[in-house]
This record gives sequence, C-alpha cells and structure tokens, in this order.
Amino acid sequence: MNANGTRLAGATRELWLQWQETKNYWRDAKSQEFEAHYLSELVATVDKSVAVIEQLDKLLTKIRKDCE
Repeated sequence: MNANGTRLAGATRELWLQWQETKNYWRDAKSQEFEAHYLSELVATVDKSVAVIEQLDKLLTKIRKDCE
C-alpha cells in the first residue's frame, strides 16, 4: 500500500513540475486562478492522502503481525 502512496506523490510532484514549465508561457489571470483553484488544492489533498496511506500501511502491518 505504501508503494501506491509513493507513486501518487511522485505523479503529483511531476505534475507540479510540468505546471511550473507551463507557467513560463501561460501567465494571465486564468492561469493564476487555475493554480489556486485546482493545482494547489490537489497538491494539498494528495499530501494529506499520502499521510493517511502511510498510517493505513502501518496499521495493516501491525494487524498482519498480530495475526501471525
């Protein structure tokens, strides 16, 4: 499960890097609105999700150990 969280974080990081490149060419109010409304919110949500995935992974590991 933790690998999925890592993949999600990596994909989001790559999206953010691509967005930084895009901002070199798209610099109007709509681009700022797009970043604030969609991308910043996405990054924050993914960060929270990755933290929850890590907690779930630890919990599942503990459950497996307890069942052995």
